Amino acid sequence: MSNSGIHFNISERKILLRLLDIVSILLVLYFVSNTFDFDYFTITKEKWRWVFVLILYISIFGTVFELYDLQKSSKIEKISTSIIFTVSTTVLFYFLTPYFTPILPDNRLQILFFYFAILVALFLWRLAYITFVVSPRFYKKVLIIGETSNIETIIEAFKTSDPNYKIVGFVNCEMNKLEALRFKAIPEYDPNQILEVIKSESISEIVIASYNSESITSEIYYTLIKLLEEGFPIKEYTQVYEELAQRIPVQFVGKDFYKYFPFSRSNQNKLYLFFHRLFDIVISILGILVGILFLPLILLGNAIANRGSLFYSQDRIGKNGEIFKILKFRTMIKNAEKSGAVWAKKGDVRINPFGKFLRHSRLDEIPQFINILIGEMSLIGPRPERPFFVNELSQMLPFYETRHIVKPGLTGWAQVKTRYGESVDDSLLKLQYDLYYIKHRGFFLDVNILIKTLSTVIFFRGQ
Repeated sequence: MSNSGIHFNISERKILLRLLDIVSILLVLYFVSNTFDFDYFTITKEKWRWVFVLILYISIFGTVFELYDLQKSSKIEKISTSIIFTVSTTVLFYFLTPYFTPILPDNRLQILFFYFAILVALFLWRLAYITFVVSPRFYKKVLIIGETSNIETIIEAFKTSDPNYKIVGFVNCEMNKLEALRFKAIPEYDPNQILEVIKSESISEIVIASYNSESITSEIYYTLIKLLEEGFPIKEYTQVYEELAQRIPVQFVGKDFYKYFPFSRSNQNKLYLFFHRLFDIVISILGILVGILFLPLILLGNAIANRGSLFYSQDRIGKNGEIFKILKFRTMIKNAEKSGAVWAKKGDVRINPFGKFLRHSRLDEIPQFINILIGEMSLIGPRPERPFFVNELSQMLPFYETRHIVKPGLTGWAQVKTRYGESVDDSLLKLQYDLYYIKHRGFFLDVNILIKTLSTVIFFRGQ
């Protein structure tokens, strides 16, 4: 019972966005160069190499300014800012690198032609994307089969992960639980309606969301077997969750944890680890040098606004549970924790005025390059936590100490994907992302994190 509906997976939509961004820009530039007196970007045998520089800049700055965020890309009012920032930065860098790009034209009007050609190209293509690809006709329609205790969390997770992933129904497999479904966002169906719903609602995929496989009745089981034999896609919830949300749902893993943690080969890949450490050393040295340049400003601000010690150190848990002293510029008032350890919060009153500037600019993190240089931390990894909170969270969250099988990092997948942690719930979310990184870590994920870190700094997130 294969479904004939068309839908695009997350990876397909991201590739489509990147590919047609470039195609639309080149087409509009070609049109402008052949229609108007515009020869700055005319593609010839001598100039064709410059196309690759433009493509590189668009790809990098588009990622930094979240041009390929699927949630933003689904609404023109949200993606407009990203388009303007991406085009402006791309054109600026293109003009400032004449060794790799054409020499600036004598007629400066061509600069405006170049800028607005790229801007119009992206706006036209993104309007087309929103009108056609993000429209309901391309939704992936899904039927959930599981237990009522899971459904609210499942719907919320899918809703925030992919705007084109639509849950259209729920089949309750708990035969001994006859109460009505409390979550009224989707209709509930009987097990004997599965085949009927697939046809009537044009279902593309079934997702099994059950803690206990024994709750799947024989009626549902044989229906699923029949569908599987016909080639119909049937997936397990945690598999779909990890693919869509890019985090591991540890709260649903249960006793079969070993199925969900086939940790990345890069954790034992000596070549990857060598270059990872080499990169840490190079970046930490550069970071320390940059910190020295900012030191006079920080010293002055600290003397005026902080009136206390410039640095502070604190015990943190590192790789394999070893304790080390993390270094930071002080951002809080003296005796900020005289009553004991407490969660840092957004808008924390303990942060002094100059400390707010240091945190928003991330300058308070610069001393941690020393921790990276001596090998206690890495540039990328789970954020190191204090022993007090590690002991507390380890008792509340499953697999929390699994974060410690790799070095903690200055930035990481959880840091660029979530807000500043203020509670146990926030820690659970960050743990899911940390475990995803440990499971999938590699060169491309590391590069993705570094680029997203720029976005986090630019948009003042995480503080």
